[in-house]
Amino acid sequence: MKERFIGGLLVLLGACSFGVLSSIVKTAYKAGYSLGEVTGVQSFFGMIILWGLYLVYKFFSKKKVIVNTRSFNGNYQLWRVCLAGFCPGLVGIFYYQCVQLIPASIAIVLLMQYLWISVIIDCFVFRNRPTLFQILVVFIIIIGSCLAAGIFNQHISLNLKGCFFGILAAITYSLFITMSSRVGNHLPKLKKSALMITGACFITFIIFPPTFLFELTLDDKLYQWGLMLALLGTVLPPLLFSIGIPKVGISFSAILSAAELPVAVIASYFYLKELIHYNQWIGVALILVAIIIPNLKHLRGDLKTK
Repeated sequence: MKERFIGGLLVLLGACSFGVLSSIVKTAYKAGYSLGEVTGVQSFFGMIILWGLYLVYKFFSKKKVIVNTRSFNGNYQLWRVCLAGFCPGLVGIFYYQCVQLIPASIAIVLLMQYLWISVIIDCFVFRNRPTLFQILVVFIIIIGSCLAAGIFNQHISLNLKGCFFGILAAITYSLFITMSSRVGNHLPKLKKSALMITGACFITFIIFPPTFLFELTLDDKLYQWGLMLALLGTVLPPLLFSIGIPKVGISFSAILSAAELPVAVIASYFYLKELIHYNQWIGVALILVAIIIPNLKHLRGDLKTK
């Protein structure tokens, strides 16, 4: 039971670290930094940290990783993982552009739409038809999102361009989840994460050439924001999830990872001083309920087997 508690705590911490990203990005924007600078320095630091951790792991590890090359060339497999990293790179660009144009509390709600977008991808790409219960859950998420985004609130005017980038972030996040579960599973977790963030850094630098890296001084605050974003958004969550999820199970982890949404809303309320109306809190609650209910049956089963 102690091991399960620690695992659940790690998953919860990983979700919470994701939730505070939008508030940090908003702060960096207020300090005068651009989208390209913020996303570029985050992916760059994330790549350096992950490769450093992997090299340390490889140096101290006594196990040799054997790559199966009978069906595919090993180098081709590594390139596939790097290409899959384009998706999280685009997620960062789209999401941070969204945060720049609309309140952080609404941006996280738009990103959470990956839940029902993933159902659509699963249906049309992998021919797994959703059940009536899944359709009902998707409907609840859509209603909750409308409330949480303040669509029915006359005091909130939404930037359509910002909402568009928020939906793009949700779509690319859905693609990232789909691709990451199907490529590089034979690799150590640290190496797979490092390869993916290398791909993310590559696509980010193509869109935003990293000229700013040569123009800033070593004590520039952008490096501070970039290091925080890299640790909280690129390094810690994947590591915490990889350790915690096997201990508590996928179903319970899905419940705990939903903490990302209220953490983002609470952070924007207390840290950024954004105004959150009561109907937006109701929308957040509906989304959390829609996430939790489908997992309750599996959670009871997990608890009975413990």
